[in-house]
Amino acid sequence: MGRLSGKVAVVTGASSGMGSEIVKLYAKEGASVVAVARRQNRLEELAASLADAEGKVEIFPGDISDKAVNEAMIDFAVEQFGKFDILVNNAGIMDDMAGVDAFSDEKLLKVFSVNVYGPFYATRKAVNTFKEQGNPGAIIHIASEGAYKTCAGAVYCASKAAVVALSRNTAYMYMHDGIRSNCIIAGGFKTEISTSMGMPNMEAYGKLKAVLGTAPEPGEPTEIAKACLFLASDDSAYVNGAELAVDGGWCAS
Repeated sequence: MGRLSGKVAVVTGASSGMGSEIVKLYAKEGASVVAVARRQNRLEELAASLADAEGKVEIFPGDISDKAVNEAMIDFAVEQFGKFDILVNNAGIMDDMAGVDAFSDEKLLKVFSVNVYGPFYATRKAVNTFKEQGNPGAIIHIASEGAYKTCAGAVYCASKAAVVALSRNTAYMYMHDGIRSNCIIAGGFKTEISTSMGMPNMEAYGKLKAVLGTAPEPGEPTEIAKACLFLASDDSAYVNGAELAVDGGWCAS
């Protein structure tokens, strides 16, 4: 029996990187998982690779910047598995490193739609579903050192600070409902997120080099997955409203 046997989880950004590793570990630990991302072919490959896992994986192709997707993915989990226990708000994209003097309206809308609006819509749906079911639930948000350090542009840093605030507020507001909300403060990891950046603002990037230079070597996505396993399991039953740094010590700089 795995540490998540009998649990049902929804994981966004599941087609690569940290999201893919979270799905793999959750399924191996017995959870039934709905893997959400835009790239259906990647999701199909992921599900096929886990055919022999203790838990079952169902895919849900969709863009989490769309409110309807955030609501439908949780309804889908309930329809497929009879209930819903764990939400991992993992999907995220980068800005182009620009400061507030140079960000584009397009970049602001795109980054906030994925990094902020998506988690807000998903968390609202998750909380209401947990309350309707009358059972405890766990929400895990993947934030970033960008919420505390100027290691990216104004848009990205602000979006991740919003995720931290969402996590803390949710933890406090619903602690008496048995709903836990915790946040992972991720450092640099070997993922595809940089591909969402496009051409960086070189003037701003030059200013950020001093901060980026204090970061350790990028971590493996499996490290985030292991932290997500802890926060989803009964081992963390009394952990609520926490901000867990998984960054190789970058937070100490």
